[in-house]
Amino acid sequence: MIIQAGQAVITENKLIRHPLIKLRNEVKTTLNIPDSIAYVPLINSHDHLVGNWTPKAGENRPYPNSHIWVEDMKGSQSFLERNKFWLNDGTFDLNVPSALTVARLGAYKNLFSGCGIVQDHGPLQQDSYYDAMPIKVIKRYRQCHSLTLGNWWGGEPAQQEMWLTGGEMPFIVHLGEGTDDVTRQEFTRLKSEGLLKENTLLIHGIAFTEDEIMDIAKAGASICWCPTSNYYLIGKTLDILSAIKHKVNVVIGTDSAMSGAKNLIGEFELIREKFPQIMPRELYRMVTENAVKALYLPQHYAKLDLDDAQNLLLVDENQTDPFENLMNLEMSGIKLMVVDEIPLYGDSIYLESFGDLHQDYSFFEIDGRKKFVVDNPQKIIEEIDATLGYHKDFPFLPF
Repeated sequence: MIIQAGQAVITENKLIRHPLIKLRNEVKTTLNIPDSIAYVPLINSHDHLVGNWTPKAGENRPYPNSHIWVEDMKGSQSFLERNKFWLNDGTFDLNVPSALTVARLGAYKNLFSGCGIVQDHGPLQQDSYYDAMPIKVIKRYRQCHSLTLGNWWGGEPAQQEMWLTGGEMPFIVHLGEGTDDVTRQEFTRLKSEGLLKENTLLIHGIAFTEDEIMDIAKAGASICWCPTSNYYLIGKTLDILSAIKHKVNVVIGTDSAMSGAKNLIGEFELIREKFPQIMPRELYRMVTENAVKALYLPQHYAKLDLDDAQNLLLVDENQTDPFENLMNLEMSGIKLMVVDEIPLYGDSIYLESFGDLHQDYSFFEIDGRKKFVVDNPQKIIEEIDATLGYHKDFPFLPF
């Protein structure tokens, strides 16, 4: 299948105008899709899929650290309402049907914002969990919740988790999520325990000093920046300008809807407001190339291969600068998203061009545009509503 688009952004920020994109597909056809810009699907490097419930939780903000919020959150309206649908028994087995439904809800939050890949930070699950997701949820990683709380939600001690990576997959840990002595001391402990390595992905880093950021850069490790969650819970965020200055591999995450932005595009909006000096092309790199490096993903997720595209995000062209264009993406503006050769979401008119597909799809209308999406996320809402006894709106869904 050959797609002709308005513009295409590829790796190293190169821009090719009016390209022909050869999408890997058995159907021999050519689609002319004008007024569009092509990207690779975006990568959300930190989410808690089962935490995507609204409204946000936390009545006693700002918190000196997130560990206090974890306990406070358990009495919130959102947590208690979600418990009516999925009552977590503390095992974090997310293959339990109700837990899987909530996690799939979180995956659709990402899908509708142009994310084809998400890192779901929690204990590793059975393969059936990842197979049930509408997008690619990374399953090659090791993790620890945090050094302060340990792996209370499942998994081995931090040192064992790092050893199990074999240096060939990321080791992911919350670190420095606060402003008090507890969180300020976590980085020193990380280093002393031999956990600062090239495959380390540190989530948040609000408490990091510039010297510590330099140590991270020297080690070749990565930091995941979750600005909306940081400002909401703690009132402060990572020293992002120092991280960029020292060339740390920075990626972006949404955390969860209980503390973070509506979706990854919402993170862009906050960043543009708080840090207008950060160029949009730098933000695009954080959710593509940088994320591929941090998460040890194959390179074809980092760039758009015009001659053999397995992954594609084609959106409305509302601004001529492709990076500025992405910063204002709307759910209705996604014309076509393909991940691992499978069309996941877009304008219905293009789905028929793919011929016979083995996936199930559902259809709906948004802003006067007929859309298709893989599987049927509206059934998730129906299931939640039936359990709650009333309708529940989620702002990250388009219906």
